[in-house]
Amino acid sequence: MRDEGRDTAMSAQDGICSLEVVSQRASQTQRLGAALGALLQKGDLILLDGQLGAGKTTFTQGLARGMQVATVVNSPTFTLLKEYQGVAASQGNQPLTLYHFDLYRLEDPDEIIDLGFEDYFYGSGVCVVEWAGNAEELWPVERLDIRLSSVDETKRRLLFVASGPRYCELLRQFQKNMYAITRS
Repeated sequence: MRDEGRDTAMSAQDGICSLEVVSQRASQTQRLGAALGALLQKGDLILLDGQLGAGKTTFTQGLARGMQVATVVNSPTFTLLKEYQGVAASQGNQPLTLYHFDLYRLEDPDEIIDLGFEDYFYGSGVCVVEWAGNAEELWPVERLDIRLSSVDETKRRLLFVASGPRYCELLRQFQKNMYAITRS
């Protein structure tokens, strides 16, 4: 789908759906994150990848806002994990925790298992993982991957790749909501 002021394209095949969006500025990247965050449910896994400065943390800040997290969200580069309490609209205002991982400094993917982080990925919160490619072999098949890349100083390309029925439906709903936001 192409629309004035916004560049998107969605495709689907073999249980994998994808959507490409071009964000014109950081505030728009945060709005995209907020639109997705409002749809998340416990157990959801969002994997982010992209170069330094591509917008991973900016997107996560928006995602947290969509989950109604009231505290400031920043990258857990030195701690690997930060927890934020929020309320997801799709959960009927029941508390939902955002587990924000940053694997930039991870040297060995097995460290995640050694530290017990694997329990979070199958728990009662939402997990968002920056630098997810540093532990690619650990992720379940069903998930939402988001690859961010810089087009220029302010413009970012976001490629959403949903694997499995839950995440394909999430991506379809996100696209519908995103369309409504950009039209208003």
